[in-house]
Amino acid sequence: MHFMENTDEKFMREALKEASSAYEEDEVPVGAVIVCRGRIIGRGHNMTERLQDPTAHAEMIAVTAATQALGGKYLEDCTLYVTVEPCPMCAAALRWAQISEIVYGADDPKRGFSGYSPSLLHPKTVVRKGILTNDCSSLMSDFFRNKRK
Repeated sequence: MHFMENTDEKFMREALKEASSAYEEDEVPVGAVIVCRGRIIGRGHNMTERLQDPTAHAEMIAVTAATQALGGKYLEDCTLYVTVEPCPMCAAALRWAQISEIVYGADDPKRGFSGYSPSLLHPKTVVRKGILTNDCSSLMSDFFRNKRK
């Protein structure tokens, strides 16, 4: 299990790098990476402002990159690492992609999928949370605190 925790932290730090890029671009700082067989095959961070697209969430961008890398629409042997709990839109997209596992850092009690319906996910998808939670949530807190100034 200890090896697993180190792997989770390693990939969550990559997702945090993506979230930091979003922060620097004045986007809500959520970052995601998709890992397949130990390597990152997709990366993304929020781009809703830059693209003027409400669907341009970190997870959606990472899914598009990962499916292009694999040459198919299913992510059955893949894990999504995302800094914040996915919203219902992203959860549904991850269901369609049949992602094997979702690992997230910070809960999103207002907009996260679990507050609506955990059944949005594919029945075989495993969800784990709480990886580098403080790092993930402090990035969000700082962003919104600065917005209110």
